[in-house]
Amino acid sequence: MSKILKNFGLIILVFIAISAVFALLNPGALQKNQEIAISNLAQKINEGQVSKIDVSGTDLTITLKDGSKVISRKEVNSSIDETLKNYNVNQEALSQIEITIQPEKSGFLDWIIPLSFILPLVIFGIFFWMIIRQSRGGAGQSFSFLKSPAKLFDSGNKNAEKITFKDVAGLEEAKEEVGEIVEFLKVPKKFLDMGAKIPKGVLLIGPPGCGKTLLARAISNEAGVPFYSMSGSEFIELFVGVGASRARNLFETAKKNAPSIIFIDEIDSIGKIRGVGMGGGHDEREQTLNQILAEMDGFEKTTNVIILAATNRPEYLDPALLRPGRFDRRIILDEPDVKGRDEILKIHSKEKPLSPAVNLREVAERTPGFSGADLANLMNEAAILATRRNQKQVEQTDILESIEKVLLGPERKSHLLSEKEKRVSAFHEAGHALVSALLPQAEEVRKISIVSRGMAAGYTLALPKEERRIRTKGEFQAELAVLLAGYTAEQIQFNEISTGASNDLEKASQLARKMVTKYGMSKLGPISFGKRETLEFIGYEQETERNYSDKVAHEIDQETENFIKEAQETAKKTLLKKKKLFEKVANILVAKESIEKEEFEQLIGLKNKIEGR
Repeated sequence: MSKILKNFGLIILVFIAISAVFALLNPGALQKNQEIAISNLAQKINEGQVSKIDVSGTDLTITLKDGSKVISRKEVNSSIDETLKNYNVNQEALSQIEITIQPEKSGFLDWIIPLSFILPLVIFGIFFWMIIRQSRGGAGQSFSFLKSPAKLFDSGNKNAEKITFKDVAGLEEAKEEVGEIVEFLKVPKKFLDMGAKIPKGVLLIGPPGCGKTLLARAISNEAGVPFYSMSGSEFIELFVGVGASRARNLFETAKKNAPSIIFIDEIDSIGKIRGVGMGGGHDEREQTLNQILAEMDGFEKTTNVIILAATNRPEYLDPALLRPGRFDRRIILDEPDVKGRDEILKIHSKEKPLSPAVNLREVAERTPGFSGADLANLMNEAAILATRRNQKQVEQTDILESIEKVLLGPERKSHLLSEKEKRVSAFHEAGHALVSALLPQAEEVRKISIVSRGMAAGYTLALPKEERRIRTKGEFQAELAVLLAGYTAEQIQFNEISTGASNDLEKASQLARKMVTKYGMSKLGPISFGKRETLEFIGYEQETERNYSDKVAHEIDQETENFIKEAQETAKKTLLKKKKLFEKVANILVAKESIEKEEFEQLIGLKNKIEGR
């Protein structure tokens, strides 16, 4: 837009320059002689002072006998003789003067009047032409927006990035599933002779950053076929019918270059459930979806085109899209386990000079819940940190510090705590750490710090000892006690409450309410209360309908309160039982600001740890 405004300003400057040229060409503008009235001219003629008169239209240029010149004007529809006769000019004196009639010169007004109508139209015409030209990529491409903007990744291109299954770690089951697709694209006759039909569409489902797009690229390179990649949002345009046209163009291009792969990322943006009040009623989106459904139905048995699509919201997809014959195969991509994380870290550290002391297995153990994209970002942050420290290699400390940066944000070195705040933060974090270490079902403490990171004044990094898919009531109760341990520690040590526990209380309240309403772990029994909308892969949940009475709501509140109070009592008993140890850890934390796992375990001692449990 700034370029368009710049061009428009240039046009205005050209217009001003043209106007200035016309003004200079105006004879009146160039004429600097004295102008006299026609009566004065008549007087000078009678006195014999005039030698020559040049007539051009109504303009008179008078040359006097002393060589000077003056100008005057006559009446419009009257000759020079008639005009002068009306002013009683002596005819004998007039006959001695040389009178020359010259063609009438064009004045400025003769140009500016037609230009005032034509030039603005020309300027605005050029202006709008430039807008259309820039928005459509050229005057000859007025309807190019109807074509598919899909990006082509051809494995035959030497400059293209080669991604294979070796570059995709932690997704062994998914790679095994899509291996059939690769084999079909390479040798389709093998399957057709057996009467088998390869799935037309494969839906990759998983949380953001788990490797859906990466896996799709790997399939293309392994099969050695063209790979057409397009985001779901790229189908949608302002005009109804553009998305459908792009879908037709995309499928036609893929069929011409078969065998090939079409990859539609974020398909939920166009594949939402159709119908009024469900996912919106945008006609353009629905027409695009209908066209994709029709194109997938049109695939013949021998058409070697595979549709891959990715989403992290499968619950919103239209049932017609998921029925057999369309996207009839769904592959779930989970977040990697510790082994998968170890392999992913090895891939992303290939081009980085790692110190021999780096232990990627330890890093994998410290990063549960990290996706492949998170781990790539982690290794990049570690490399940046090592560069800033002028190191030649990436050390283990750089990677471990980057974990905290990715989880909590960078250190806020300028945010200095007062002595009082420092002690409150130290005892708060010591409470979290000690209760987590002494409760048998709590998570393992990896680091305690009172150095500000992100929005936190301090933090306790506690991670599960092993990968967990199922959580028990005892583990939830231990987690509640750990969450409330900081709040309880402040009460015990200072007999006062600070705002530092606000986030802990919020998490504890949410967890206790879920134990009652969702997991059936309270005295109310195995009942799920309230209908809720859940987006599993992005961790979002919201209650959409209350299906219980006010009496039950009161009981839910009471059970939630009971879980919270029991957890607080557990934390209080644990800290009071080990008060000296609790104070020792907090005082060391005040002095050193951070304590690593090994040092913390030495402080509490294995004997104390066993006794506490």
